[in-house]
Amino acid sequence: MSDPSEAVSGAKDGTNAQTLHEGDSGMPRLSGFGKREVFAGFNPRLGKIDQFISEAAYNIFLASRYWGSRETTVILLSVVGFILGTWDIGIGEISSGGDYTRAGILGDNSGFLHIRDLSLILSLLSILCWMVSLAMIWTSFPIMRENLVYLIIGMGFIQFGYIKAHADSPEFPFETEILDWTWVIVSNLVTLFLANFVVKRSVLETRDIHVQERHSHPDPRVFERAWEDHSLKAWSIGILIWIALLNASSWSSSHAVAPSPSEMSISYFLIFSHVITGSAGILLLLGIVWLPQFMLGGSEERIQTYRAREVSGESLPSRRDEQGKCPVCKQQTAALRGDDGKIMVPCTKDGCSGKGEPGSECGKCKNRIPTRVVCVNCGTSTPIGSHFGRVEIW
Repeated sequence: MSDPSEAVSGAKDGTNAQTLHEGDSGMPRLSGFGKREVFAGFNPRLGKIDQFISEAAYNIFLASRYWGSRETTVILLSVVGFILGTWDIGIGEISSGGDYTRAGILGDNSGFLHIRDLSLILSLLSILCWMVSLAMIWTSFPIMRENLVYLIIGMGFIQFGYIKAHADSPEFPFETEILDWTWVIVSNLVTLFLANFVVKRSVLETRDIHVQERHSHPDPRVFERAWEDHSLKAWSIGILIWIALLNASSWSSSHAVAPSPSEMSISYFLIFSHVITGSAGILLLLGIVWLPQFMLGGSEERIQTYRAREVSGESLPSRRDEQGKCPVCKQQTAALRGDDGKIMVPCTKDGCSGKGEPGSECGKCKNRIPTRVVCVNCGTSTPIGSHFGRVEIW
């Protein structure tokens, strides 16, 4: 999936994985990873399930191989943050219902500042664990920072949605009316938009640009293998699983403390469910921001949509540039013609990010730039000039 020179996540021994990969040309690719056809044996249409399982297993393999002390520390801090924030054994602050005459975080009537001393200490330590954990994620995955903000906003929306729903109906989702679902539905729609249509789209479109520019090859089989190696299908489904875990964790935590003090009967099963699903959600969140960084981080890419690149002026191609199109199926290709009429084609040598005019030498590796382009969609090899409209025959 990732080129050996593209990864930047930490290795198990604490070495920067970019340095590690540069000498690790034997890293297995997704196209060469073991595949099992289990569900396809029952029905060919179920083959997509086998593909998802294989890709998920490959991603887990990469994480087990390249996750190091930083990722382990993030996970441990998050789990400890969950445990400290929910601990009530020997304290009784949560099980007693607390002082329901106070509310808020700051001020004389603050409910947070007037909880029992040990609960306050554990809560502050929990907040500290979360701050350090998020700070480590922020510094470890620079090209995913903007998208990390969107994901955190989505987490906050879902938690707020369940708190508001339980404030209006403590037994939510039981004994509720349609209006009681409003905040939960709205919060999930916001999170789905941010995660699925902002984060996912920007990552996939950056991946597309990366493969088209850096892995274009005259042999269609090599190019198709590059697309397979950079597949993000399991990663995309992981986003939906992450949202489901957020809902489970937020509901269980809100439901555990929703009853009024006179009816309070703390459910340690719900608290345990909150910790387990929340920890699994953090594990998935780490994977969601790690994999694009691992795949694209060493290539100096920015995770943005095509539209965002155009608006920021960093788009390739720019508005005045013309993207080549296959003369057979009209699929966009890696060839690019600038406003000056010059056609530029990515170098086909593995690991080289250079470009040049067809037939010339690459400015970086001196490899010859191809004069033909293979369409990734139909596999047709055609002259580059034919990718820009009608070519005059005289």
